[in-house]
Amino acid sequence: MLKTGEQSALEQIYNRYHGVLYSHAYRRLPDREEVRDIVHELFIYLWKNRETLTITSSLSAYLYTAVRSRVLNVFRNKKVQDVYMQSLQDFMDSGQDLVEEKIREKELMQLVEQEVASLPSQMRLIFEMSRFQEKSHKEIADELNISPQTVRTQVRNALRILRVKLGTNIFILFF
Repeated sequence: MLKTGEQSALEQIYNRYHGVLYSHAYRRLPDREEVRDIVHELFIYLWKNRETLTITSSLSAYLYTAVRSRVLNVFRNKKVQDVYMQSLQDFMDSGQDLVEEKIREKELMQLVEQEVASLPSQMRLIFEMSRFQEKSHKEIADELNISPQTVRTQVRNALRILRVKLGTNIFILFF
């Protein structure tokens, strides 16, 4: 009767199995709304696919199996959702730390730049060529027409001044 589209057949099936299917699902998934949706979706599926539906065992066995399968799908989907939410939360937490770290790094860089800028002009030029342009002492000496020993002395003095002004911990991070 169901396969021929008689709505009274669906009503009889619904009246006979709705309560027991609801109880069956509720024992495994104690969420009334979720269970109600599962059972109603099963009957909607039954009606929409009535013409192509092939039930090899009894109707009750088919319905119980279908409900159990749908409950398991809910658990599977919730697990995926929980993993996704945790991943999103971890990303947001790390993003917050990353932003704070970038701000601190920028502030430290500004402090270092200020202190380097406050060095005497010749010392600052030699220090910047050594540290920021990564030139060797010989290259700096040739370019500025001074001795390599003068370059070494100027770099050493600049490092000593910066170490005192910036503190040892910050100094180690940057130089």
